[in-house]
This record gives sequence, C-alpha cells and structure tokens, in this order.
Amino acid sequence: MQKTWLLFAQIVAAVVLVLAALLALDRLFPGLLPVAGNGITIHEVSNGEMHGGAERTIFSYADAAAKSRPSVVNIFTSKEVRAQRNPLLDDPVFRRFFGDRFNTDNNANDRPQRVSNLGSGVIVSADGYILTNHHVVEAADEIQVALPDGKTLPAKVVGTDPETDVAVLKVVHARLPAITFAKQDTLRVGDVALAIGNPFGVGQTVTMGIVSALGRSHLGINTFENYIQTDAAINPGNSGGALVDGSGNLVGVNTAIFSRSGGNLGIGFAIPVSIVRQVMEQIIAHGAVTRGWLGIEVQEISPEIAESFGLKTTDGALIAGVLRGGPADRAGIRPGDVLMAVNGKPVTDSVSLLNLIAALPPGKIAQLRLTREQTEMQKLAKVEKRPVMAKAARE
Repeated sequence: MQKTWLLFAQIVAAVVLVLAALLALDRLFPGLLPVAGNGITIHEVSNGEMHGGAERTIFSYADAAAKSRPSVVNIFTSKEVRAQRNPLLDDPVFRRFFGDRFNTDNNANDRPQRVSNLGSGVIVSADGYILTNHHVVEAADEIQVALPDGKTLPAKVVGTDPETDVAVLKVVHARLPAITFAKQDTLRVGDVALAIGNPFGVGQTVTMGIVSALGRSHLGINTFENYIQTDAAINPGNSGGALVDGSGNLVGVNTAIFSRSGGNLGIGFAIPVSIVRQVMEQIIAHGAVTRGWLGIEVQEISPEIAESFGLKTTDGALIAGVLRGGPADRAGIRPGDVLMAVNGKPVTDSVSLLNLIAALPPGKIAQLRLTREQTEMQKLAKVEKRPVMAKAARE
C-alpha cells in the first residue's frame, strides 16, 4: 500500500513538472500550445503578404496625382451687375430733407460693378473641351481658363445643364492633356478618392479621402441627383474639379459640400462619371440636354402612406399631381395612382421614376404599370420633351 502511494505521488510530481515546463515554453513562445478559448479564429497577414503580396500597403498616390493634375484647370469668371436702387431715393419726403445729395447720377452704388468668381474644370478632350459646374459659369459674361502651366485662355460656353449642374466650355488650343475616364459603375464604397481643384483660389490642390457612399439623392441640390459622397476635402473653389481614383482616372466632378461654416466638414459630393459623360456628349452634339417628360408631380411612399393605400411595400412613386392636358393626363393617369414600372423597369422611389422618365426619348410611347385602388393596370403615354424647370421633386 505504501509503495502504491509512493508511485502515485511520483506520477503527480512528474505531471506537475511537465505542465510547468509547457507553461514556461508557452511564455517564451506564445501560441505554441493549443488553448481552448471562445472559438474565434483570428486571420493575420503573413510576412510574405506584408512584404510582397496582395495586402501590401500603398504609401503614396503621387503617380495618380501626377497623371490627373495636368488635366485640371482653374476657371475665373466675371459678370457685370448693377446694385439695386434704394427706394428711399424716390421718396418725396426723403428728397425734400436731403435734396439731391443722394441723386442717382452721383450715387456710386447705382453704377455697374464687376463681380468675380472662381472654380475649377477638367479637360476632357485634347482639342479644348472642358467640364465644369453650371453654377461656376452661370450668367458669366467673361470666362478665363488658367492651365497648370500658367497659360490663360479665354473660354466660351458650349452649353449647360442646370438640372445636373454640368457645363461644357471650349478653348482654342491644340494638344491639351485630356483626363482619362474611369469605367462606369466600377466605383466602390471604401475606394480611395483624390479631389483636385483650386480651393479658395490658393492654387491647384490635391486632397485625399475615400468614397464614403454612392447614389446619394434627396439632398435638394439639383433635380437629378445620384452623387458620390467623399470625405476628401472639398472647399469653395473646388467646384467643377476632378474626383479621381487611386489610378488617376476620373470618377466624378466635384459639385457641392455639406457645411454649416462654408468650409470642409468631410462630406462632399461629386457627380458620377456616368451622368457627366451622358450630359457632356449631348451638350457637345446638340448644345443642350433633351429629356423625356410626362407632366406629373410625384412624392415618396412612406410606410404611413403605404398603409393608407393598402400597399404591401413602399416601392413605387405616388402621383401627387397631374398637369392638365399633359402627356400623363391624356393617358388617363390620376392623382393617387402609384407608378410601379416604366417600360418594364421597376420604380423604387420618386428619384428612380424621375430618372426613368428623363431617359425616355420624346415622341416615343411609354408603357406605365400602376396601381389604382389596389388594382393593377397598364397605361400608354406619349413622351414629350422636358421643359427646363426649377429644382423640385417633379419629373
């Protein structure tokens, strides 16, 4: 019996010594022993991947900037404005006490004054076509384009599209460095984005961020909205400049910022290259953009509206108004109808409906699928040319 206990004590001592040795080794070489934990498997980048594999870090975007910077220009505009005449100058009581001291002929405020503005632009063809924003050149009677090499050229407006805030300019110059367009619909949230422009007139500047979101709409900036959102710093003067990817290819044209102070807060918007290219080609070919129109006013379908109309989803767009005598009116569409599809393409909300109808060629017949009092029906409407409208939730 004594021998048995002695043997057991020796075995326990040996186990304790082995465990102590293993624990010491694990301290020296972490991860050597398999330890039961919470079941989470951690995947870590290997040394091979860090030094030459797919996960290698890019430390500089100098090549992308060098590729695209020569295609971004500064735009200086000016226009002549006349200050509003003070109504007191026409008040007989005022004139009785002050005489002709404030006579219009002697009032410098009534004389025409020149107001200057600045922005940016993107060279899109070697023969002198330049993209910018409509609001950069709106009402300007003189436009100067400053190239990155310091040369300044006069520019004329080929055409503008206020509803997307796109404008096309033309300068007389040969062999300009045109930017390379990225492929449409390849941009992803998280991709690197470089914003190039002339913020506050300090000179050409490159800022870096990422693509924060795609397809931003319902912002009230323009009629047609499908913006790229980025946190690359965009400030006044960047408007019309280039938003490029990590390879230096154009993915959008910078157009607006969300700011309470007038400066960058990390929320900037750019018009995607898919819209820019479509508008640009129409402006160059025809001087303006032609879109389809049905003469309806639409609104979003909220969960409350869907419930009151007996709809199963919030997809579609509610017809809030129909222009009397317009295409939709002649087709028998009524306020309260819910448009579900245009030529077989589903309507997800009011913005998608706006874009679907705008893409229709004027003069063609559009097939509209709608719901009226929980009854589905089809209507045919002859598309007309869309008139230029103020920004609103209309098509």
